[in-house]
Amino acid sequence: MLKILSCLVVEHDPRLLALAVAVCLLSSYGAVTLLRRARAAAGRPRAIWVAAAGTASGFGIWATHFIAMLAYDPGVVLGYRLNLTALSLLVAIALTTSALAIATYLRGLPSWLLGGAVLGAGVASMHFLGMAALDVPGVIRWDAVLVAASILSGSLFHMVSLLATRRSDAPGTARLLATLALALGILVLHFTAMGAVTVEVDLASGVEDGMIAPQLLAFVIAGTALFLTSVVLVAAGFARQAEILAAASEKEFSRFVRSVKEYAIYMLDADGRVASWNAGAEANKGYKAEEIIGRNFACFFSPEEQAAGQPRRALQIALEAGKYEIEGWRYRKDGTRFWAHVIIDPLVDEDGRHTGFIEIAKDITKQKKVADRIAEVSKNLDVALENMTQGICLFDNADRLLISNRRCLEIFDLPESMAGRGMTFRQVLERVCARAYPDPAVAKAKAGEIYRRQRTDIVAKGGADLIEKLPNGRSILTKHRMLPDGGWVSTYEDITERLDSEEQISFLARHDSLTGLPNRLHFNSYLDEELDAAAWFSRKVALVGIDLDKFKEVNDLHGHAAGDFVLVTIAQRMKGLLQEGEFVARLGGDEFAAVKRFEDLAELHDFLRRLENCLHEEMRFGDFELKSGGSMGVAIYPQDAETADTLFNNADLAMYRAKAALGQSVCFYEVSMDEAARSRRALANDLWDAVEKRQLTLHYQVQKSVMTGDVTGYEVLLRWAHPERGMVPPNEFIPLAEECGAILPIGEWVLREACREAASWDRQYKIAVNLSPVQLANGDIVSLVQAILDETGLDPKRLELEITESTIIDDKERALQTLREIKALGVTIAVDDFGTGYSSLETLRSFPFDKIKLDKSFMWEVEGNPQAKAIVRAILALGQSLSVPVLAEGVETQKQLDILQEEGCDEAQGYLLGRPAPIGAVIGVRTQAA
Repeated sequence: MLKILSCLVVEHDPRLLALAVAVCLLSSYGAVTLLRRARAAAGRPRAIWVAAAGTASGFGIWATHFIAMLAYDPGVVLGYRLNLTALSLLVAIALTTSALAIATYLRGLPSWLLGGAVLGAGVASMHFLGMAALDVPGVIRWDAVLVAASILSGSLFHMVSLLATRRSDAPGTARLLATLALALGILVLHFTAMGAVTVEVDLASGVEDGMIAPQLLAFVIAGTALFLTSVVLVAAGFARQAEILAAASEKEFSRFVRSVKEYAIYMLDADGRVASWNAGAEANKGYKAEEIIGRNFACFFSPEEQAAGQPRRALQIALEAGKYEIEGWRYRKDGTRFWAHVIIDPLVDEDGRHTGFIEIAKDITKQKKVADRIAEVSKNLDVALENMTQGICLFDNADRLLISNRRCLEIFDLPESMAGRGMTFRQVLERVCARAYPDPAVAKAKAGEIYRRQRTDIVAKGGADLIEKLPNGRSILTKHRMLPDGGWVSTYEDITERLDSEEQISFLARHDSLTGLPNRLHFNSYLDEELDAAAWFSRKVALVGIDLDKFKEVNDLHGHAAGDFVLVTIAQRMKGLLQEGEFVARLGGDEFAAVKRFEDLAELHDFLRRLENCLHEEMRFGDFELKSGGSMGVAIYPQDAETADTLFNNADLAMYRAKAALGQSVCFYEVSMDEAARSRRALANDLWDAVEKRQLTLHYQVQKSVMTGDVTGYEVLLRWAHPERGMVPPNEFIPLAEECGAILPIGEWVLREACREAASWDRQYKIAVNLSPVQLANGDIVSLVQAILDETGLDPKRLELEITESTIIDDKERALQTLREIKALGVTIAVDDFGTGYSSLETLRSFPFDKIKLDKSFMWEVEGNPQAKAIVRAILALGQSLSVPVLAEGVETQKQLDILQEEGCDEAQGYLLGRPAPIGAVIGVRTQAA
């Protein structure tokens, strides 16, 4: 080892050594790259790649040797024999090519062993021939041990290099390892062998004539190295480009195969087991890849075919004949079957050995059904033609009629005597037009015009589709299709009814089905067009929002049929009053809208007066006189808004103002309406924070027995002290809370606070809490009541929840079921404001309420109105008959209380008995509780 290191360090020029190593690495990289390309090829291209790899490697080995020899300085003048130098190059190329061929064409263990040995022999032969070509003034002595070590070590490295080139799992790493091993084999052999050299100088001997001088050899080697570099770089570039293209092509093809859904494409191994699976296979056969890979493809056959060995025979035929192609039934994962066109091709590797099969299957069940149907139809062509809903004619390339059916005669109202074959297309048209047009001249001219137009389309376009409108109003769809032999087939279909239906569908898409008025879609389109025109011509457009009054009452009292009658009647009236520039539509429910184009306000007022008359005019439905009425809001473009959406919004604001006003059915938009809407929205926003900011308080109003005057309970009333607006009336903020949803957290707070307060009293007074319709509709109300009772410890019998009849009407079944669940907790239920609804008796019949609260409006009139007193008496009698106590609200005078005592009322509340106040100010609650 020391001798080898001494040889390298002392007897060699390090610069030339570095050049030798670079040439060696470059040639080794080229050889490995070209060898991998050779293995990826087949046939003649493979042999070319092997030869190129051997040549590049041979040149590299030879150049490495002689560059290193130029770096070698034994202390005497050297020369090189031409014949042996040239022979060493040829030997290097020949043996290197042979070694690479062995590594390429042989498979298994012997290839890299034998190839590495031959490659080592080639490098050794080149080296020692090159040394034999060396002429020195003296004698070269060899160390036999180092010579053997050089050959053995070089062969081992070459075997490792060829083995690394066979790896495919990490191509980049494998290529680097193979390159380094090949270069190390060359360099180790050379320098180990050089370490075995000892030159015994004989100054009497000199360099023979005809020797190659080192300078000439340097020139030759430089040229060789340049040639080698060019060849390797070009070859490596081409090889790399080929690899990239091949990989991209393979990746694209693989992705294409996997994504194909129409065809089932999958690989089978030599024994018929599924090795790959694409999307089409999964779609056609129902198996996912993880379910089918590894299973034998025989599962796609019927049990009978499997027992008969049909799958194995199919593979055998494919292997022997080169292809197996058939149509037949194949079975899916779920057991259903489909008619498939199947192709099985055998697969072979580069050496021609069989490695498996590729199977391509396509579901052609539909095509088979069509083919079967065509075959069946062809047997009964005459019957089929006579039963077709379309008329059909077949013409040959000379325009002669070959086939026609009875439907043609029916469509064109032709007698059977005119259905003969052999007539030309023009003659057929003349007969059809003669039946359709009474004037013979007109009929002939029309036939000629149709013939020229349709025959031109048939020839130029290969067919024609057109609709002919006959004088009798019928529409005939005609289709001509060119045939390969120059003839054509024509079909005729009477589409009069279909066109009428399409027109009707188109009408319904833009009109309301009940009233026939334009719908919202049509209205929006019309309004946009009017506003565009108004902007262009600088004119005004009024949008009128219309909402019927008391429409819900009509439905509730007389049924939905009466409501529909009102809508249709008003729609017809409005449609009948329209003039130029006026438009009315139904937007949905009892909501209408109108548009009026005008120059003078008088025109608009006239339009509004006509609309108002339509809305308020009475109508008769059966035995009833109905009068709905309506409210209208007007917004004008461009003074009130510049866009359709804003115009709609402003008209709505005006309409709601008209609806809220007494004795006013038409209201024009004003800017203050926007301010009111904004104020209402701001109040709603503040309402959400009212609980958290402790702005809400509870007041309590006493409820007493009418007969004894004893306190029976207290009703909880909510008050809101707004920091800026002061006290906000409940009739203002409660509906707003229900509208914006804030009633849910507020109602929960009220219920919890009231129960907590009542639970602290020693006296077992009842506490009455109002329940909003929004709360009752909330699915969690039962669990909320239960949770609050558990949390506060209040006896459920002391809690009374008050609901109004309107709470129940919207979804009666659900509301009553919820009330039953609450009552099951032990809580009592009172019906509030009784007597003001439309179904009071029905409400009492549907649910056993624990208390009836007589609406305060009756108490206001009970002193001076006999009818109000009679109603109070009737309600009290109703409560007594049902064994339900009645509480009268709004008692403000002693006389009212006396009347209640006379009539036997159970309980009362009102200003006479006690005003609502905070709990600390309520007499008798804190003190008695204490």
